Amino acid sequence: LQGVAYDTMLESYVFNSTATRHDMDSLAQAYLNLKTIKFEEVAGKGAKQLTFDQVPLEQAAPYAAEDADITLRLHQAIWPKLSAESGPKSVFESIEIPLVPVLSRIECTGVRIDSAMLVKQSGELAMRMHKLEEQAYEIAGRSFNMGSPKQIGQIFFEELELPVISKTPKGAPSTAESVLQELAEQGHELPQVILSHRSLAKLRSTYTDKLPGMVDPDTGRVHTSYHQAVAATGRLSSSDPNLQNIPVRTEEGRRIRQAFVPEDGYRMVAADYSQVELRIMAHLSGDEALLGAFSDGMDVHRATAAEVFGVASEDVTSDQRRSAKAINFGLIYGMSAFGLAKQLGVERSVAQEYVDLYFERYPGVREFMDSIRADAHQKGYVETVFGRRLYLPEINSRNGMRRAAAERTAINAPMQGTAADIIKLAMLDVDAWIRNDEPDVRMTMQVHDELVFEVAEDQLDPAVEQISRRMSQAAELKVPLVVDVGIGDNWDEAH
Repeated sequence: LQGVAYDTMLESYVFNSTATRHDMDSLAQAYLNLKTIKFEEVAGKGAKQLTFDQVPLEQAAPYAAEDADITLRLHQAIWPKLSAESGPKSVFESIEIPLVPVLSRIECTGVRIDSAMLVKQSGELAMRMHKLEEQAYEIAGRSFNMGSPKQIGQIFFEELELPVISKTPKGAPSTAESVLQELAEQGHELPQVILSHRSLAKLRSTYTDKLPGMVDPDTGRVHTSYHQAVAATGRLSSSDPNLQNIPVRTEEGRRIRQAFVPEDGYRMVAADYSQVELRIMAHLSGDEALLGAFSDGMDVHRATAAEVFGVASEDVTSDQRRSAKAINFGLIYGMSAFGLAKQLGVERSVAQEYVDLYFERYPGVREFMDSIRADAHQKGYVETVFGRRLYLPEINSRNGMRRAAAERTAINAPMQGTAADIIKLAMLDVDAWIRNDEPDVRMTMQVHDELVFEVAEDQLDPAVEQISRRMSQAAELKVPLVVDVGIGDNWDEAH
């Protein structure tokens, strides 16, 4: 076989990522108006489910034949639509289809895990959780089930008489995470203790307890699965295990990353794009001040702070830079002055003043945002630099909240989607170099804007140079693409 030429899941995904799920059964219903035979119908479900070789031939044959028949019919239904649109067709042919074997190689390579370290961490997390439980019981004046919303609600709102922030659909006071966060911000101690406990419990169940059991006994490595047709914007997702959600900013998350290690004689190399979405914003908006800040290699948050607060760059305080960073990233995600005020802990009027000053200093950004919103309302979709489309079904909704959410997506999707396209193109180029030149280098993970490699110690310098150059040249923007490369004996150290 020459390799995969078409893939109906990817055809559907690139044609319209939000219209339907992209599995064969959903697509058959959407494009062919056909109800397919489900695997459960021939093999049963649950603990008694048969493996396919145990299914009687008279049931297996129609099921298997339908799979082949429907796949071809779906291609015949979707491909003419997709190939009529030059942008999406190009994304399919030059990004998504070539990426399939690259992801296959990354999955097969896997990443080495120090299971003993994770088992030790799990024990330590259990001890910390126990201490938090004791602390919670002391504050509450009695023991209770920390996993029970009903018991937590009783203690919070009946016994401790904490303010009710919001209610569930059934009318009970809510103990959702957002409510706990708000109560913690108001200075209430118990909600903060419960939040800390939940955070540790999630890390323990998702990573320190689970990862050792997912190590392949033959390879000593975990082999995640990457999914191309899940995230609407073009980003990859991963599962079994999900390696893209390990916290990077917390001490506990960093310790989990320390258990991701290279083979003996190799080092871990992590290469990630610096502020890539802001750079794409500068490229798309064409704002001269923002383009200038990136082209001159300035600290863009410091430059924004200098512009917004009207001070010289060298006089910017750490608080001003922090505020500027929140503004820069907040505006990319369509954050309102209200959201910014909450994040910075300032009055809404002060946050609005920051936003107004920002747009005064970077008028091209405002013009870009206004034009992309108008464009989205007219066309019903937005596009990345490479022609990937994201349809926005709610962009003209009568419901104001849904419409506003779609407008925020209209601003962010071209940036997040372009960043996804850029790293995918970089992966194609780096993989081609590894296959053609055969350096002792393995690509082991992709985590949004970051690629992780295992590199032989005696090849570090040339490998880092190749990786850095190929990633920074993956796209030609009006500003340079900057790649930060770290080297270490584990994933955390390489950050």
